Amino acid sequence: MKPSSVNSSRPSWLPVAVCALAGVALFQFFGNATRGNIQTSSLFYWWNYHWWNADTETQHGSLILLLSGWLFWRNLKREPAARVGEEGAGAGSAVAAMIGALLLHAIGFAVQQARISIVALLIFAWGVIRLAGGPRAGCAAAFPLAFMVFAIPLNILDSVGFWLRLTVIKASAGLAHAAGIGVLENGTQLTAPDGRYQYDVAAACSGVRSLMALAALSLLMGYLTFRPLWLRAFVLLLCVPFTYLGNVARITSIIFAAQWRGQRWGEYAHEVMGFGVFVIVLGGTLIVVEILRRKVPARWLVEEGPTGKKTDAAAGENPKSACHGGSLGPRGLHAAVIGVVVLVLLEAVGFSRLASRPLEGDAGVRLAPDGRDPVELPTFLGTDWIGRMTPVTAVEREILPPDTGYSRKIYVPLADPTRGVFFSIVLSGRDRTSIHRPELCLVGQGWTIERSELHRFAYPAAMGGNGFSATVLHVRREVTTPRGPVVVPQLVSYWFVGSDSVVATHWQRFAADAWNRLRHWRADRWAYVLLQTDAGDGDAAALARMQAVLSRTLPAIQISPGTR
Repeated sequence: MKPSSVNSSRPSWLPVAVCALAGVALFQFFGNATRGNIQTSSLFYWWNYHWWNADTETQHGSLILLLSGWLFWRNLKREPAARVGEEGAGAGSAVAAMIGALLLHAIGFAVQQARISIVALLIFAWGVIRLAGGPRAGCAAAFPLAFMVFAIPLNILDSVGFWLRLTVIKASAGLAHAAGIGVLENGTQLTAPDGRYQYDVAAACSGVRSLMALAALSLLMGYLTFRPLWLRAFVLLLCVPFTYLGNVARITSIIFAAQWRGQRWGEYAHEVMGFGVFVIVLGGTLIVVEILRRKVPARWLVEEGPTGKKTDAAAGENPKSACHGGSLGPRGLHAAVIGVVVLVLLEAVGFSRLASRPLEGDAGVRLAPDGRDPVELPTFLGTDWIGRMTPVTAVEREILPPDTGYSRKIYVPLADPTRGVFFSIVLSGRDRTSIHRPELCLVGQGWTIERSELHRFAYPAAMGGNGFSATVLHVRREVTTPRGPVVVPQLVSYWFVGSDSVVATHWQRFAADAWNRLRHWRADRWAYVLLQTDAGDGDAAALARMQAVLSRTLPAIQISPGTR
């Protein structure tokens, strides 16, 4: 083939630059639809913010970015040079990836889930790289971009971490008992019988918050060592048992140190073993990888075989792989690029209108005259209860969007003023971040969640219906009194009320809200309803108080089920 024909097969940089600039502009100016505690429309800023915010436990994000860049450079060096006529081949897969990414971002923007949009951003980036560099660059970038998923903040891990924390505590207490140490286990608290030390095992000690970083490093070891996907997946999964063992070792070392020298030495062990967990997980994974490397066939290893040929899975041994895709002629390529740009412009216009349109969804609770807040809770419940106003804190108003509505009171029974019931309604505005999982707030307020369960409350006869399910959390907190520290148990129940449904859990609300936003293009104003009361007289009595308050307040605040 003549040199001129080779050059003609290479993609022009103009369509690449146009697609890249269009994508960057969209994700910069219409990348994030939420306006909670991060006031930005830029998906780049939203993602980067979590890498530098200690509360999100995603500080490893910058390290993942650096590793992904190095992996791309490494894979590009190992990829064989494109054969004559292949440089511009397969542009169809690049354009398809970009269009698919834009459609996925539309879903993420509509349901206000920036994490979905981040996945779309990574797919779009692959499409641009594939269009610019051909099959060689596309194959080299596939794993590094997928590796960036480990830099996405995932709050769902906090729910998983609660149960992992309990199993870590039970195992550590069991080891202490086997060694003759009579440590007392109470939910997430570990206490010496004589009171010499007391620890509340926080979420970080479950190991789940470090699991993403450890999983990324485990996968990296597997990717750099082995070729078969199933073997790489096995190495990835090794981080789960090793993380569990590492955190059991951490909690056990705290107990032993505190038993030996008191509370302060236990705190020293806590700090030191924070690094010990990483040593256990990475060291254990390295040992297993080395054993496997010695046992598996040489053709499964990412290294030069006997013939000197690269055997890496990224070495492009299969020229018909998905990295190559379909071809587009010059006219087809230009038409596809125009299609990408038109889709970007349509999404920009649509997102702008969506962000500025007034709320059209209904609320499941009655509204005050201002239309923003829920109706005020009644002050008197018969002659047995009196409601006292509870102001919304400045911190809540600062963190939550300005169109969030509130209504709350503390109901005090005249027969026993010490057994009050806190009743709160938070009504979402346009932004889904107006309400979130109550577990996050409770832990932040110093409460320890021991367990959760579903409970069915009854509607009052005037409303009809068969009742509704709510989540009940058993929580406790230690308070200091003149007679010493006292553990205060309480019950917290919550549920969510939409325009056409009442759901008991955060994830049920998330699914229903996402469906309404996608299918009906409607953002409902969800009400997050919470009751909290002392459980010192038993769970049954606490639930009975909640039911008594609900039976007298629900007709005034919540729309009857039969009229939805």
